Amino acid sequence: MATINDIASKLGITKGTVSKGLNNASDISEEMRKKILETAVELGYVNRRRQKREKKLCILVENMEYHTPNQFGHDIVLGFKQMAEPDGWTVDIIPIQMEFQRGTPYGVFMMERGYQASFILGLTLLDPWMQELRTSRIPTVLYDNYIKENPNVASVGCDSQEGFELAVKHLTKLGHKKIGLISGPLESYILKARYNAYLSAMDRFGLEINERYIGLGYYVNDSTKKYIPQLLREGVTAILFSHDVRAISAITECDDRGIRIPEDLSIIGFDDLPMTAHTTPPLTTIRQDRIALGKCGFYALSSLLNHVAIGSILLRAQLILRDSTGPVAPQIGPMNPRTLPQEPDKATSQTYPANLPDPALSKPEHHTDQAGQFT
Repeated sequence: MATINDIASKLGITKGTVSKGLNNASDISEEMRKKILETAVELGYVNRRRQKREKKLCILVENMEYHTPNQFGHDIVLGFKQMAEPDGWTVDIIPIQMEFQRGTPYGVFMMERGYQASFILGLTLLDPWMQELRTSRIPTVLYDNYIKENPNVASVGCDSQEGFELAVKHLTKLGHKKIGLISGPLESYILKARYNAYLSAMDRFGLEINERYIGLGYYVNDSTKKYIPQLLREGVTAILFSHDVRAISAITECDDRGIRIPEDLSIIGFDDLPMTAHTTPPLTTIRQDRIALGKCGFYALSSLLNHVAIGSILLRAQLILRDSTGPVAPQIGPMNPRTLPQEPDKATSQTYPANLPDPALSKPEHHTDQAGQFT
């Protein structure tokens, strides 16, 4: 383990200067303090004296709302704190953005503020800190994300594979054969995992995998407007959604177009947000137990702090049956013209060759925009 002497030797400065930099003394330049912190992180230095005085953890949040019970991240944060605070930890919740990550390395941020470990919600594969986490020595737990070959980083999430299999099984029992998917772009670990879970579930039940049954778009409302009528033209009778927010947007879109749910189209979301029980009709969805996810986050972090190298913890998925799914109905006559508008500007959405899956995505890793940047 690196010492103050090692840092001083590498930088060619005195131990006293290193100590001032590590303890945020006022009589040292910002440039020198930054060099000291960056070198300390590089060498794997741990300030044991400070850690004995303070037990500090942080939850870092990007692209996820968490302030009120109706917001996705609220219960995850609550579950984590329910485990951490009785164990004597102070837990700070800190919103972060990509621009901040570009200017401040993860290790420097953690050392500067005296945090011993972190639980990170919402990073995408494009975030700068994801690259740094590949070699970080700081105990870190990711929600709905995964880092290979680093024993200091664990992940927690819900089993997307199980969830989509439960959903497709339910739909096939109702007679559906053409089942589509509407999702965000594949720029986050969890959206890739759910995309692959859809492909795998369709294959398992012997259903056709067709790129025309799949829509991937950045913006929720725009991609819903585009893909609902497009999938209906293809004869799709049920659609799975990567997140509840997209499924709720679909309910609104269908209502505007006179498409009846579930008589004309069955839809299933993913997450079981509190509002899904109150949509019209109430949404059938795959439930993530967010309180349990937060508790698992602390369990995994505690294990890492005690030098137990956990890889992934996946909670069991649960299909919550409500009123947005029903038996497939025979189609009589042409579709309502209102469901077949002209295509919107393609700049707002993107398609993906789903019938020829990207080889890098063909086997989803067991850990999972939530977090992806786009829901």
